[in-house]
Order: sequence, then C-alpha cells, then structure tokens
Amino acid sequence: MKNKFYAYIQQLQDTITAKLEEVDGSAKFRQDIWERPEGGGGRTRVIENGAVFEKGGVNISAVHGALAPAMQKYFNVGDVDFFACGLSLVLHPKNPMVPTVHANWRYFEMYDKQGNVVDSWFGGGQDLTPYYLFDEDAVHFHQTCKTVCDAHNPEFFATFKKQCDGYFWNAHRNEARGVGGLFFDHCKATETFSMEDWYNFVTAVGNSFLEAYVPIVERRKDLAYTPDNRTWQEIRRGRYVEFNLVHDKGTLFGLKTNGRIESILMSLPPHVQWVYDHHPEAGSEEERLINVLANPVDWV
Repeated sequence: MKNKFYAYIQQLQDTITAKLEEVDGSAKFRQDIWERPEGGGGRTRVIENGAVFEKGGVNISAVHGALAPAMQKYFNVGDVDFFACGLSLVLHPKNPMVPTVHANWRYFEMYDKQGNVVDSWFGGGQDLTPYYLFDEDAVHFHQTCKTVCDAHNPEFFATFKKQCDGYFWNAHRNEARGVGGLFFDHCKATETFSMEDWYNFVTAVGNSFLEAYVPIVERRKDLAYTPDNRTWQEIRRGRYVEFNLVHDKGTLFGLKTNGRIESILMSLPPHVQWVYDHHPEAGSEEERLINVLANPVDWV
C-alpha cells in the first residue's frame, strides 16, 4: 500500500503543478529534491511571483525511521518505527478576490521492532480560505467535495465537512480559518471498508482537487481590486499564519520529526500584516466574511 500510494502522489504532483503553471501563464515551479538524514526525503515544488499565484507549493515526501519520543507520546505508543508519505499543497494568489487553498493527502504506517505493520491509516482533505466571499465559489468547492464523498459513502461528506470546520478553527480568535471543505484522519480498515476502499476514496478526493479549485481561480483572477482590498488580504493572511504555527498538526509533526523546515513553512504567505485591534467597517464585505467565519455554514 505504501508503494502504491507514493506512486500515486508522485503522479498527482505532476498533474497539479502542470495545470497550475498553465493557469498562471507566467511563473514555473522550482523543484528541490531533498533527503532526510534519518530516512527518506521528498520533492518540493514552489511557485513564486507569478501572474496569478504570489506564492505556492505542491510538495511530496516519504519519510521513515524511528518515531521521535515527542511523537511516541502524541500517538500513545512505545518505541516503534514509522513510514509516512503524502502530498501537501498551499496556494496564495495575488488577487484578493481569489481564495487561498490548502490540500493534503497522506498515508501512515507504524511498525514493531521486527518490522511488522502494527497500525496504518489514511488522512487528508482540502479547504478554501477566501478574503472576499463569493457564495457561489464556496458552493462549488463544497459540491465538488460532496460529489466525491457520495460516490463512496453517503455519510462521508457530512462527517468530514464537520471535522474540517472543527479542525481549521482558530480557537484563540474564535473563528474559522476559512469556509472549510473536507478533513479526515486515522482512516483505518473496518469490516465494511478496507484499506483498499480508503485508498480509492482518498485518491478520488485528490483527483477532484483541480475541479474544485481551478474554476474559482478562472472566475476571479482578473477582477479589479484596490490597495484597501490588498491590505485586507494581508491582514487575513495573518490569521492563516497564526493557525499554521499554533494549531496545525502537520506543522507540529514536521517540526518534531526533524522535517525539512523550508518545505514545512512553505505554507506561509510572503506578505502579511498584523494591525492592532483591527475591525472591518460595519456593513462591509469584509465584515460579512468575518460573520460567516464565526459560524460555519452548510454550503450544500
């Protein structure tokens, strides 16, 4: 399974980066191949200063070795070895009318000292973070997610949408990071749903990403915007940074397992503002966004 899923994310990285370069029309992804001293490595691809994407990354990695003590405690296990592979992407567009997007699909195995697999699971999801809220964009993103989920289990979308709203919650701000999407983790085999079934589901979600996001980019990338719109985007990006550095489990795992720091912090936007005690104008589009983020919406 680990070889099968790693082959899949290699292909998916190629598919996604090729399409995003086409959408941008100017910038190309820079590639870094890196190795982790303890075992494994990855292929980082970053795009910067494009016509559409100000900064973004589509990264794959496959790392293995002894599980660090901090992560043993987190998983509540003893001295075990692990293998983890996944694709993680974040795209920060230049135009404030185009939402930021994040997605991740991953597979994890844990072994005893004889090399036997003692646990394995899938995780992942995709979520949308707009700066200016176009309801039809949120509906499109969620409908794409729902269509994929419904093909595998009619209960998946409601469950994983709720988990997404719960996970991407900036508790210290009492607001959502964005308008959500899907989030699932520790997806293990059951009597009715095998690891092969989970593989088919997770890869179907991965394959749906471009369909979920690119039409939104195409609709919004050429819209006019003002310096004030740009300032608001940078203030909201600050909340994105706060979530990734304070709450995100993927960032934590990378930092605790001697991950490659440049790849881990690739998710951070290039231009951000923190304005003291900032509040949007009453009745503005900015205030409407804040109100929606305070109470997650069922978009479909």
